Amino acid sequence: MLTDDEKAIFNDNLTCEETMKYAMDNAKDIIALGFDVKKTFIYSDLKYLGGHFLMNAWEFSKLVTFNQVRGAFGFNESTNIGRAFFPSVQCVAAFATSYPEIWAEEPLQDRLPSIARIPCLIPMGIDQDPYFRLVRDNAHRMRNPSPKPALIHSKFLTALQGAGGKMSSSNPNSAIFMTDTPKQIKTKINRHAFSGGQVNLEEHRRIGGNPDVDVSYIYLTYFEESDEKLAEVYKNYREGSLLTGELKKMAIDLLQEYVQQFQTRRAAVTDQVLEEFMRPRKLEWGGNPRHPSPNVTEAGRVAN
Repeated sequence: MLTDDEKAIFNDNLTCEETMKYAMDNAKDIIALGFDVKKTFIYSDLKYLGGHFLMNAWEFSKLVTFNQVRGAFGFNESTNIGRAFFPSVQCVAAFATSYPEIWAEEPLQDRLPSIARIPCLIPMGIDQDPYFRLVRDNAHRMRNPSPKPALIHSKFLTALQGAGGKMSSSNPNSAIFMTDTPKQIKTKINRHAFSGGQVNLEEHRRIGGNPDVDVSYIYLTYFEESDEKLAEVYKNYREGSLLTGELKKMAIDLLQEYVQQFQTRRAAVTDQVLEEFMRPRKLEWGGNPRHPSPNVTEAGRVAN
């Protein structure tokens, strides 16, 4: 779900055309992470919303009062009505019935109870939590009830300045960007990454560093696959046998490799590749053998 509609509604300086363009770039970034086109449907709200999705949004909007969304999002009498309705759009993205194309060769004609019972898992940033609390509170009240979605709260990547810092596109030294060159990554880490080391070598050897606040170590926890290596780095830095410069080099090497691999994959995502990911179509479902996907017939009905 690319919420280009949300960006246009909540930012008075952006048009729908601009946010849709940004969404297409974001979609290419997502694809470059390695998603399988046979199992992935990416959509722009501004392009896809309609049919069953919009039916669900309108039905859901009848279940939620303005007082509820005001309490959840801080709306007031000056809030435009687009912002007031958008939570309904965001919430029903968790309902399987919003996507009639992905279950059968031909789009389903009706919102079926059997499809509505398919559970949903939502990985999200903590800032999105109010939306899906509304879903969990009201999913059972839909005409075709859906189970409460399960939520995975994702961490935000720490700003280079450490705790209290904020990543911003207007401040290139606040973060590592996926468009950065190896040289830029090295310079940013060396000059701007907050350090948990001591003021000099002697103090660091004697007292040790603090990996819990050291941005280079924190970045390792995001990108280093080996828990054993992370534990060893943590121990050595805490004891003072690993120096700040050595820790920064580890972070630089790891981030340079990760970003370079991403950039190679991103360059291979053409407009044609993007179009296929965004084409409404039946997806391949391996699924959980304990919860097999519905057997949808060619007529768009679920077989018994």
